[in-house]
Amino acid sequence: MGIVLNVLILGLTTFLYEQVLVPNPALNNPPQLKVINIPLLYDIPILGPLLFSQTIIVYIMYIAIIAIFIGLYRTRWGLRVRAVGEHPQAADTVGINVGRTRLWTVALAGAVAGLGGAYYTIGSVGGFSQDMTNGAGYIALAAVILGRWDPVRVTLAALLFGFAENLGSVAGIIGSPVPNDFLLMLPYLVTIFAVAGVVGRVRGPAAAGRPYLKS
Repeated sequence: MGIVLNVLILGLTTFLYEQVLVPNPALNNPPQLKVINIPLLYDIPILGPLLFSQTIIVYIMYIAIIAIFIGLYRTRWGLRVRAVGEHPQAADTVGINVGRTRLWTVALAGAVAGLGGAYYTIGSVGGFSQDMTNGAGYIALAAVILGRWDPVRVTLAALLFGFAENLGSVAGIIGSPVPNDFLLMLPYLVTIFAVAGVVGRVRGPAAAGRPYLKS
């Protein structure tokens, strides 16, 4: 189902791009978000300009990571979310509405993921282009696996893949003798090797992807 949805959305966005945005370029010229420097934190050597000279979407991401971690592991809501992912039948027996909990959790996850898409259009590129994410969503799935479904670990895994992508870009700019095609492959190669080392040793939520039918 996930593969089908990805193919569907890719085709739909390509169609809308060619039929709506290409003939009307004014619709594809959104204002870019401004970079905001956080006072005091921006002055920290090295890390300051990297972490605290960003757009509002990046700062929302920082807050989201902390909020999701606390929500999942320190609140009743998080306990219910983990319960319906691990053992929905047991969760149902104690009065948790499995279907509704799953629905709202997936909707929340979609909203958080949507921030990533918004960053591409109004935070980085400044417009929509065909296949602009270039497979980054699949790398995000790999980050979830490598991070063992933990928000903080997933963030660190995403930073690893982001570092690999930027390393390839920097190497191309400084004139690396490595062919450009191989540099473009770097983040995907890092993803393959990183995930290959943990597959088989990482266990996700036991009921993930399994529909629950109340008996």
